Amino acid sequence: MTDQSFAIAATWYDGEVALRREGQARWDPAGFLVLTEAAASGSAAALPVRIPIGDLQFAEKLRDQLVYTREDVPDFRLRLPRDMPPGFAKNLPEAAEYGRWIDRIGLGPAAAAFTVVSIAAVALFMTAPEWLGPRVPESWERRMGDAMVGDFGNRLCSTPAGDAALAKMLDAVDPAETQVRAGVANIDMVNAVALPGGQVLLFDGLIQQAETPAELAGVLGHEVGHVRERHVMTAMLRQFGMSILLSGANTGLGDTLFGIASLGYSREAEREADAFARARMAESDISPLGAAEFFERMADEYDPLPEPKEGEESDGESGEVATSDSENAITGWIASHPAPRERAKAFRDAAKEGEYPAILTEAEFGALKTMCEEDEDVEEFDFF
Repeated sequence: MTDQSFAIAATWYDGEVALRREGQARWDPAGFLVLTEAAASGSAAALPVRIPIGDLQFAEKLRDQLVYTREDVPDFRLRLPRDMPPGFAKNLPEAAEYGRWIDRIGLGPAAAAFTVVSIAAVALFMTAPEWLGPRVPESWERRMGDAMVGDFGNRLCSTPAGDAALAKMLDAVDPAETQVRAGVANIDMVNAVALPGGQVLLFDGLIQQAETPAELAGVLGHEVGHVRERHVMTAMLRQFGMSILLSGANTGLGDTLFGIASLGYSREAEREADAFARARMAESDISPLGAAEFFERMADEYDPLPEPKEGEESDGESGEVATSDSENAITGWIASHPAPRERAKAFRDAAKEGEYPAILTEAEFGALKTMCEEDEDVEEFDFF
């Protein structure tokens, strides 16, 4: 007689009534586990329970017992002794210590595999914005941008003359058939932002700082460049993570405002946006000297650094002079766009000889300047 024919002690719940049953378990030649309940004194023996071998599942280990369940009877529980004969145990589902695949390869190899997968996941998360950002469906991006604009509520300025002047400038720096949408936010910050879904907002504080339409055109063209090069989603994914794709834009204006105002683009993205702006300005015959003067004036106003001396140390990447801590602390549009002096030089070098026509008339530029002031319905953003 083999171990397989042995009968061992067993207890079980049949999954139908809450009654603990005790008896014996044995294998029969047809591949069934047969449970025979011990008859109570003076009572007829209950019929044996025949369980197909494929219906048994390992559940858990107790101190002295192994617990099994049935796939076809969810509430069934069978307890067998841990020290059962090997010939009996070999037909039972394998008992798992940490999980089936871990038990199969061993705890050490499983830990090593988990480490490799974790490193790969971190690497994927760190690089995901660069390849995922441009591939986000434009319909998703547009809905996200519309939600962000909606957060601004009635803080977007609008007058007939101001809207017409902004549209005229946008025509010059974004001549595409489907244009980027542009607006003016009643916020006293020297800033401009590109939003998901092809939208750009100029803050009134920046418009007030601009001295000529050409200065403003350079800033607008740069932000349009971020939209056209699809930098916006890349920057948002890098800064806020995958949560923006899962939950969309938040509904708090303060969070939205400071989040988009502090978006950080890579140096390559900044240069691509500047190159886009210079190319569009050249096509529309807009002077790039205005943008150069704006960058220089903002840098001098917030951080009057001396001119670099011959032999000064650069940052090793772009030939820029190493900046001081105070330059890194500049707020607003200059702070979120690195190396203003290098960028000013690039715009200045792009200028041609001779005169440039005015992009806006004096009256049109004035309409942009007074747009928020003359909009009687617009609300002002309160920082505190």
